[in-house]
Amino acid sequence: MRRIGPIVAMAVVLTACATSPLGRQQLVLMPEEQLDAMGAAAFQQVSQTTPRTENPAVSSYVNCVAQAITREAGGSGTWEVAVFEDEAVNAFALPGGRIGVYRGLLDVADTPDELAAVIGHEVAHVLARHANERVSQQFAAEQGLALLESLTSGVGSGTQKTLMALLGVGAQVGVLLPYSRLQESEADKIGVDLMAQAGFDPRGSIQLWRDMQQAGGADPPEFLSTHPATETRIAELQGRMEHAMGLYQQARGAGKRPDCVPP
Repeated sequence: MRRIGPIVAMAVVLTACATSPLGRQQLVLMPEEQLDAMGAAAFQQVSQTTPRTENPAVSSYVNCVAQAITREAGGSGTWEVAVFEDEAVNAFALPGGRIGVYRGLLDVADTPDELAAVIGHEVAHVLARHANERVSQQFAAEQGLALLESLTSGVGSGTQKTLMALLGVGAQVGVLLPYSRLQESEADKIGVDLMAQAGFDPRGSIQLWRDMQQAGGADPPEFLSTHPATETRIAELQGRMEHAMGLYQQARGAGKRPDCVPP
């Protein structure tokens, strides 16, 4: 087993303590710049293996919803948004500001509010540093430099898929590593607040999960397989709804009325 060198150890000490947007203490070991680079690499790989839509109406619609959400996410960077021509009912957001939406998602999340609920949820994972938590936990479990080295050098396809899964792109690369229930709950709450602040009706988040359940059956959507839509989850969203509706009314009063027209 290899020992962590003094520079890495110091970085661990300096970055291990973090707090989520909802006040939870987190184990965050990786520099954000490293996670951003990983996100860029993962996004590039998905782009190389899955064609983007050539339908301008679809791209315009998804970008309209995504940009309204990311404006509320803070930061000065511009998020890159891609619509992939694939029947998967799924989406993801990556560190470094990249969002991918699969064309099949629009058949289930068929209103701007429901699409905003998905994108808000995925962006919330990024804002809450959930990918960093998962990579950090993996790093801590290995107790050495193997993972860190694998992030900065060529790796085998199996390791590469695992890293992409840790970032939240697992369903598309064949490795399912769902976020923890705690992380999912955080993303639900942060995401519903984001969509409300952007001027989307937060009640669309509840309808989204009901529609996901109805689209399930024997072959559930990939989004449902990694984001289990349970009655408990819907109940938690309902418990957050009074707060979210307050944000929504404030946003509408401030003139935030996204005019995103489904294709």
